[in-house]
Amino acid sequence: MKTSELFQHKKVLSFEIFPPKQTENLAAIYQTVNALKELAPDFISVTFGALGTKNNQRTLDIASTVKHTYGVESVAHLPSSQFTKRDVQALLTRFKQLGIDNILALRGDDITEHKEKKDFHYASDLIEYIKSEGDFNIIGACYPEGHIESVSILDDVRHLKEKVDSGCDQLISQLFFDNDYFYTFKERTELIGIDVPIQAGIMPVVNKRQIEKMVKMCGVNVPKKFLKMMERYEYHPEAMRDAGIAYAIDQIVDLITQGADGIHLYTMNNPYIAHRIYQAVNQLLIAS
Repeated sequence: MKTSELFQHKKVLSFEIFPPKQTENLAAIYQTVNALKELAPDFISVTFGALGTKNNQRTLDIASTVKHTYGVESVAHLPSSQFTKRDVQALLTRFKQLGIDNILALRGDDITEHKEKKDFHYASDLIEYIKSEGDFNIIGACYPEGHIESVSILDDVRHLKEKVDSGCDQLISQLFFDNDYFYTFKERTELIGIDVPIQAGIMPVVNKRQIEKMVKMCGVNVPKKFLKMMERYEYHPEAMRDAGIAYAIDQIVDLITQGADGIHLYTMNNPYIAHRIYQAVNQLLIAS
């Protein structure tokens, strides 16, 4: 099934998981998938492997197992910076063989020393190529606060329009902690003519190190009330976890009420947190 078709009938709820390290077995991740399956997600996305590696076999194995063993539609991540056109063609052949219909096409972290030799300089280049190679549902990433490398927010939205025009069928946003950024971003996408579904990406933050890492990697802004929450519960792990879950729930309730197309939860492979959030928002999703 193409996940973009789901938005015609409902508010979509999906989860992201990541493969374990190569030195670890897959039992734990499949326990996570089994727990997430109980929440009847519309799909589960599987991230790519570690930075600097082309070994995505675990992504393929997990995405295939999620779909065929657990009966949940899967999305495989594919970063353009890691691969040549020949690599991507081989991967698309494997996707077809495994029945993986949905691909999250990303630029990824730029690890190539000789950028001029790259086949895919931007995610839009990869999206256009995938579109020409088969009947895949292509998902793109978007950035409510602008990509960390973008010249301006308006320039970033123009690049996003290029992604959609290249063949992107739906979008998933980077995490954010202030919903106003998402609403302003949505207005800009509508003005520029982007009309594909956009899921809001939400990450429940349960410890200080996690938020510091996200701010450094993604350049997201942290509201004052969030900082106060961190300061108050920093040394109380269970209270910090509960506060982080409550903050994420508050975000999601507001997003659903304001008409967001769906929610994509960055689970960090923690089904307990996903369960807590699901219990709080599921009836809202059904009623919307």
